[in-house]
Amino acid sequence: MASVHESLYFNPMMTNGVVHANVFGIKDWVTPYKIGVLVLLDEMTISKRMTLLERRRLNKLILPLQQGPDVTLQQLLKTVEECSPETAFAVKLRLHMMVAGELKDMESFFDTLPNPFSDAESEASKTSVVGLFMRHMLLAYNKLSFSQVYKLYTALQRYHDDYLGSQSDPPAGPAGDADMELSEMELTSTDDGPGGELEKEQQDAGPMQYSELLDEAPRRCPLSQKQAEYFLARQAYLLKNDENKALKPAALQEELNNMLKFNPDFAEAHYLSYLNSMRVQDVFISTHSLLHYFDRLILTGGDSKSNGDEGYGRSLRYAALNLAALHCRFGHYQQADLALQEAIRIAQESNDHVCLQHCLSWLYTLEQLKGSDSSVLTEDSVKMAAHFGLPYLASLGIQSLVQQGAIGGKAANMLMDALKDTDILHWKHSLSELIDISLAQTTSIWRMYGKSTMALQCSQVLLNMNSLEQVDFGVQQNNTEAFAVVLCHLAELHAEQGLFSAASEILKHLKERFPPHTQHAKLWMLCDLKIQFERAMNDGKYHLAEPHVTAIAALDQMEGLYRKALVMKAQNQTTDACRVLQRLQLLCEKTKRTEMIIRVMLTTAELHWESSSFSTALPVLLQALVLARQYHLQALASETILHLAFSQLMLGVPEQALNILHEAMEPILAHGALLDKGRALLLVAKCQMAVAGGRADRHTGLEQAVQTLDEAASYFSRLGCKERLRDTHYLQARLHHALGHTVQRNECALLFRLLDQELPPTRANFTNRL
Repeated sequence: MASVHESLYFNPMMTNGVVHANVFGIKDWVTPYKIGVLVLLDEMTISKRMTLLERRRLNKLILPLQQGPDVTLQQLLKTVEECSPETAFAVKLRLHMMVAGELKDMESFFDTLPNPFSDAESEASKTSVVGLFMRHMLLAYNKLSFSQVYKLYTALQRYHDDYLGSQSDPPAGPAGDADMELSEMELTSTDDGPGGELEKEQQDAGPMQYSELLDEAPRRCPLSQKQAEYFLARQAYLLKNDENKALKPAALQEELNNMLKFNPDFAEAHYLSYLNSMRVQDVFISTHSLLHYFDRLILTGGDSKSNGDEGYGRSLRYAALNLAALHCRFGHYQQADLALQEAIRIAQESNDHVCLQHCLSWLYTLEQLKGSDSSVLTEDSVKMAAHFGLPYLASLGIQSLVQQGAIGGKAANMLMDALKDTDILHWKHSLSELIDISLAQTTSIWRMYGKSTMALQCSQVLLNMNSLEQVDFGVQQNNTEAFAVVLCHLAELHAEQGLFSAASEILKHLKERFPPHTQHAKLWMLCDLKIQFERAMNDGKYHLAEPHVTAIAALDQMEGLYRKALVMKAQNQTTDACRVLQRLQLLCEKTKRTEMIIRVMLTTAELHWESSSFSTALPVLLQALVLARQYHLQALASETILHLAFSQLMLGVPEQALNILHEAMEPILAHGALLDKGRALLLVAKCQMAVAGGRADRHTGLEQAVQTLDEAASYFSRLGCKERLRDTHYLQARLHHALGHTVQRNECALLFRLLDQELPPTRANFTNRL
């Protein structure tokens, strides 16, 4: 299921997608890249040959070009050329003429720039984005001394020369820092605040948002305040909605480290470092960055009231709350509880009901993660959130109650009614993120209850739904955990039906959308390993399944132990398999994983069959059936009935086995996997053979068994399950021999022999296996 508690993650850095940065100390300064942007803006102002479509495309680039980091001239011209080739050529020509001339050509360019105060009708008016940018550049340029102007002109020449060099010999990476020597220029700040001198150069820039510059390595150059805010806002947004488009963890951390060297008190950079460290589960750096964020936030806070809505008090209580969330995500439940109690105490002293509701949400989440019953706390949280008008927290509480109800064995109709009420709340308040989570939860619940058709429909609804989230930075909200969960369900459902090529395509898409360095990659990794394991087991290639067991155990300990027991059982290591299953059952009982407990019981019953103790397996199977029906797990209940029927068949009561098989056949054929369908039909055929042996109409019963085996063989063939297909061909050959069908008997015998030679040796009496 989707992790509901992940959405409780409080992000004080983002409000409507905007970073509330502290005073960065530096407004803006002139660089060779910004001279290129000024040339582009001037060309757009004076050009009359530009079409309306080209002008619209270039207008969309103005803000990213101004607020984005400095890039090479080659990247700048390439971006402009995508919008207007003629404008790009004009910009390149003007820069070339400026560089090929003398210093007075650059002076003349700044003198002839449109004055933002001269013409209110111009595109470069004083209230426009272009006018403000030009005014900042003019003010910064006018403050330069002659030596600084000369060094700026030299840097512009090198900036242009790097472009010419890249045209003849394209470099492997971005140009170096030779295009700019700001450390030698000793520029002065354009504002009078503290840290106004530009002698520091330890600032870097992230990659641009437009075009394919996202994947380019970032250039090292000092960022202005707007550039820093733009970079942080963009990366924070991408980490939340589309982590694949954000910088990789190592590259982003390097960018932030360089930014903090330039301004160690930049609080928002510390918070983004915290978010980035959480992606790779680095507990040390994430804790360090989170504490530094709130330290800087308190030091730069304007309100000194300790109990006010803003200022020290608010920062302290949310600092403790975020620290609790950090420890909770790392599994440090004792430390999380202590931090949460501290946040609750400060919030109560400040009478901050909103913070208290966040604390209560994390409190029931913490209790749920520890395995305790937190339904009472969750209900209280929902009621209080509704009372204080907090629909987001109220909906999260209901989602958590639904998840607890599904695990606790509530009926599906009750859970779906609750989800329907939350969906109304989501659409009313446009909570698109929670709509996605709700659909992902619905898919997981139907899958858990064994309704694969309903799970498939719900997953398709989510994948085809247009998100209500406002599109920003060119990102759709479709790379969240909910989409990863749904796509993994789709891959498993296709693999269960033998559509391995389709499952492979889905997994390929998942790998592209969620690369291994992203925080949701664990989902598709586990899904991929499960599918590969099942295919190897179905093919009878147990030596290929063993490496997957180790990889699965690294991602999910219980799944790894379960599959380890399956491999041991298949390799006749009965004692070791029994020992592993006993250990696994104890772990499952502690964590209340009912599905795994039932699977363990079924596998334990199969181990009893190995020693022909079919009567001993009956109590275990009956206990598993009670659990499956109590928790409404229809798929596991049907599988348990198959095991019971097989035990009864081996105990000599095939009539009773056929009677109880009819109860399981309908849900298996409607929602079951191909393997379950084939196993059920194979078992029905065995029962029909046993029943027909003592009747007068023996020939008719054997004919029915042949038809049933043919259908079972088609399922096993589609799935590629060679081991059970071999068993089916063996029974077909015996039946055709009994019926006198010589040609069909020889065909089935040949198929059996080919598979028997291909597969590893097995036990002699392999028909005594479900």
